[in-house]
Amino acid sequence: MTEKSTLAETYIKYRKKLMRSISNIVSKDDIEDIVQEAFIKSYEAELKQEIRYERTYMLRTVKNLALNHVSSAASQLNDAVENMDTLPHDLVGHSLEKHVESKERFIHFCRATDALSAEVKRVFLLKKVYGMKQKDIAELVGLSESTVEKHVAKGLLMCSRYLASLSDGSASPNSSSRSQDVHSQ
Repeated sequence: MTEKSTLAETYIKYRKKLMRSISNIVSKDDIEDIVQEAFIKSYEAELKQEIRYERTYMLRTVKNLALNHVSSAASQLNDAVENMDTLPHDLVGHSLEKHVESKERFIHFCRATDALSAEVKRVFLLKKVYGMKQKDIAELVGLSESTVEKHVAKGLLMCSRYLASLSDGSASPNSSSRSQDVHSQ
């Protein structure tokens, strides 16, 4: 991997192109989420290997995610009628372990967002938790759409790094140096 990752800059620079590349594959409402998921997947891949052509890698990732999204939606529609009798069991069949895992993931997400600067955290949560559109966030908090976009990307990057440090055990998520690192970026 390169000394300093330029993946976030590449994402910001080519975000509109990534969105256009899947606009004829998925619905308008799903485009932004799929593009952001492509960034996260690309970032996770970069942690494991060097990505030499970041733009091409993200473009391929976003197209694959869009195709998977369409395929998954079609599969769910086909399965819905066949599995009607199992639906109530699926709704109440959550095991205790899954419940605990879910709460653990939520706690980790909360800790990851706590490490963000106040402005980035506010914008990131409005986008990811409340599902607001970037334009609406920009009007609400008095920032340009470009700044909102950058804050969302920074929040994604910082939270991904935090969660990756938990999964690989490379750094203690509670260490003060980690918190300072996040606030300094």
